[in-house]
Amino acid sequence: MNTLVLAPFSAAGIARLAALGQVAHEPWTETGTLWDPEELGARLTAEGFDALAVEADFLFEELFDAAPGLRIAAVCRGALNHVDLDAATERGVAVTHTPGRNAQAVAEFVVGRMIALARHTQEAERSVREGEWTEPAEAYIRFQGRELAGATLGVIGLGAIGRAVARIAGGFGMRVLAYDPHAPEAEGVETVALDDLLAASDFVSVHAPETPETAGMLSAARIAAMKRGAYLVNAASPSVADSAALAAALAEGNLAGAALDVHEAHPIPPDSPFLGLPNALLTPHVGGATRETVERHSAMAARDFERFARGERPEHLANPDVWGRLRAQGVG
Repeated sequence: MNTLVLAPFSAAGIARLAALGQVAHEPWTETGTLWDPEELGARLTAEGFDALAVEADFLFEELFDAAPGLRIAAVCRGALNHVDLDAATERGVAVTHTPGRNAQAVAEFVVGRMIALARHTQEAERSVREGEWTEPAEAYIRFQGRELAGATLGVIGLGAIGRAVARIAGGFGMRVLAYDPHAPEAEGVETVALDDLLAASDFVSVHAPETPETAGMLSAARIAAMKRGAYLVNAASPSVADSAALAAALAEGNLAGAALDVHEAHPIPPDSPFLGLPNALLTPHVGGATRETVERHSAMAARDFERFARGERPEHLANPDVWGRLRAQGVG
């Protein structure tokens, strides 16, 4: 099995793929290149690659048409909104993914953002750097915050990340509420209706996927109904919350603060109201950016490639309907 790896990948993961055949490793994070699907398919065919691993590249119908020899493609992320799974299945290509690869990373990041909001650490650091810290008592009063212990956290979305956030928050002594109509209950978490969660939570953390169902879930009316002085953290999807209503709630002081790691556009437009709000902490979608995330998705993808090479069904097969067809053809 000859593999083209366009995702960041660990050295150990590359070694495992090399045991299966030839490997070319060209991570998009180093090349700065995201391939045109048709051109990528043509390259796979021309250079004899029958396996592909990507993180950000799009796997569309054009790619599968241009690469009839492709047998398996690994997507090194949990989300599959940049993959045409139907086209892959129709052409007999097994697609794997890596759900939960960044759950711990994002969960730690989210709790860190909660602490930064509650303790005003970003504004306090700025005051030191800009020479404002001249009177200790003034700073002690100005930046007085609150503890997480005893506060109520509302988690919207109980997938791998939401559950990890709930687990860590419980360790801080927080009461954890959750809303997710599609997930089973989690230990130490009270499942409630969304409106009840918003009314009761001192902190709200968004972990709902970007779908038509979740778009606008936090409407202007729901943001207005949140507990006064609450904090919002969104490291999942910008479409979940009404951005204009959120900015207004922050500006008017109805919400004490928000930490946003996802945005409607990048770079953030210079006229974005969030740029002028000192109680809005803005980061460039780095919640999952850890070495461990790369190591984790590398191991998951490599393990599924090894299973495929042995004729075994990959553990994280995203298009299960393809497996029966492949087995009937003696592929794998």
